[in-house]
Formats: sequence, C-alpha cells, structure tokens
Amino acid sequence: MTSLDDLPIRDDLRGKSPYGAPQQAVPVALNVNENTHPIPEAVAHDIVARVAAAILGLNRYPDREFTELRTALAGYLGHGLAPEQIWAANGSNEVLQHVLQAFGGPGRAALGFAPTYSMYSLLASGTGTAWIGAPRDADYELSPETAVSAVREHDPDVVLLCAPNNPTGTPLSLETIEAVADAANGIVVVDEAYHEFADEGTVSALSLLPGRPRLLVSRTMSKAFAFAGARVGYLAGDPAAIDALRLVRLPYHLSALTQAAALGALAHSGQMLAMVDEIRAQRERITTELARMGFRPYRSGSNFVLFGGVDDPHAVFAALLERGILIREIGLPGSLRVTAGTEAETTAFLEAIAVFAPVHAG
Repeated sequence: MTSLDDLPIRDDLRGKSPYGAPQQAVPVALNVNENTHPIPEAVAHDIVARVAAAILGLNRYPDREFTELRTALAGYLGHGLAPEQIWAANGSNEVLQHVLQAFGGPGRAALGFAPTYSMYSLLASGTGTAWIGAPRDADYELSPETAVSAVREHDPDVVLLCAPNNPTGTPLSLETIEAVADAANGIVVVDEAYHEFADEGTVSALSLLPGRPRLLVSRTMSKAFAFAGARVGYLAGDPAAIDALRLVRLPYHLSALTQAAALGALAHSGQMLAMVDEIRAQRERITTELARMGFRPYRSGSNFVLFGGVDDPHAVFAALLERGILIREIGLPGSLRVTAGTEAETTAFLEAIAVFAPVHAG
C-alpha cells in the first residue's frame, strides 16, 4: 500500500501530522469546546428559511465580497467598525490561513506562545512559514514583559496571540496585547475565538485597532453562537490589510448558503448568545468543584477548563470515555481539558471525575 513517504510531497511536510480531535458518538461530548446548547428553534426556522431562499439562486455565484454579511458583522462587533474593515471565511482557521498566506510564507516566521492553539503551527507549516513557539510565564500566563521580549528577540513577520488562550483558557490582558502590537514590526493577530465567554467587562482588542494598521482581531461563530457546523470565522482590521487577504483567497470562497445562514444567526444574536451566561456559570462550577476535589484548575476566560493534578491523564480519559463522557487529552503533563456544557453534562462529568480526585484517592 502506498504511504505518504512514497509520494513527492514537500520536504517540510514530511513527518507532520494533520490536526485531529476524537470524533465519537457519546452521550456527553465535552472535548472540542463546542457550545453544547442547541440553536433556539425559532432562530433555526428563520435560518432555514434564509438558506432555502438562497438555494433558489444557486445557479449563480455568491456575492464575492459578501457585502451584506460584512455589514452585519461590523454591526455586531461595534467599535465604530465599517464593513470594509471586515473579512470572513470558512471558519477562523481559514481566516488565519489567509493571514499567513498573505504575510507569512517561505523565508518568513510566525511566533506564538506555547502551549497555544495547535492549528497555528500547522497553518504555518502549510504555508511554508517557520514557526516559533516562545515560552509563557508560570501557570500559562503571559505578561507584557515576557511577550515583548520574545517579539524583540525573534522579530517575527506574524505574531499570533490567543486571547483567551487555547488550550489553557488563560485570559490575556489588554496591556500585553497593546505592548506586543506596539513592539512588533510585523502583523499581530489577536485570536478572540472565545471572547464572548470572558468575564463581564473584559475589553476586546478591537478597542486597540485605531491607528494600528498591522493589528488584526479574529473571531468565530463556532463557539458562543453555537454555529460550529456552519464554519464561519471573521476578522477585523485596517482596510489595507483586508485588501491583502483578497490576494490569497479563492474566488467566491464563502458560499451563498454559508452567507445566508450566518446572516440569520446574526439577526438573532441576542437569542443566540443567551446561553453564554449559563456556560460561564458551568465553567465556574467546574473550576470550584475540581479545586474542591484536589485537582488544579487553571484560570479560564473561555468555555472550557484545563486542570492539573491528574496522575494518569490517559487512564482517566479512557475511563471517562467508557462511561460515555468524552473530554480532551492535550499532551500537557498531568492535565486534561473539559468543555463547560449544559448543567446536566457538567453534572455527569463532575460525578465521573470525582472517582479520580486526589482528595478522594487520599
């Protein structure tokens, strides 16, 4: 049987592994940070109607500039953003791929702070961009001093800041983002995929955009909007940076059906985001209960919790899976990660993990 080694793939791709997360049909799936709350039925009906209307025009190409969607996204984000400052694609991963295609590439480098979202290095690899994983501070925090030091040392063409960070959930201060944006010579991308789950009053990096044409802020509809299956990500930045992304996008990359579905969700953003407070509450419940059991939950501003103090992460992962509960092994020693789901899902997880609690074991 032919293997990858038998094919003439690029040398820099040899030995690489594609992105992957377990996809198993289980009663409680809390492994990929989805919003486990279903879309409200009334909203779903409106989205279906919009998609149905779009189907009647599928003999024609979609609006290449997705004008109506950009206008809606600018309205949702606020901060005085105009439609020409918005970009969108099939998930925030494609948005980030466009950024690396435009500003990275052979002979250029992208920098992130490890551990961070695993797709950053894979996207860098796929675009021929060198990847630099700079260290974080203790407990996965990232201070302005540590971040700026790495930027000045490596002088990367692209800096990727995950705020809050995935897979650790660590919030990133506006001070750190501002310091990096002002120190970097290249493009700085702030990935706010989980921003809607941040604590009340958390200021978005969108507030830093004026006067910083090399700063980009990306978001997704996959998480808070419970729209993971629709694949819609977007970005805000200077109009000139948006023009650069046009140079690398595929023609008509956002289908008419995707645009219609996203517009339907945005038209009901209040209802779509109504479950965010409940998810935050379950996140805090998980944090409190895990700490009470003797685990070590890390600070989180997202819809998931990373926790340490696990003697054998794989054994615990496997035991939970046998009970129909899927969480995430992320390769950090003594640690596992769990998504904050519904109240019932959270209860199922907490009851199952209690058997392996350090306090219980003692």
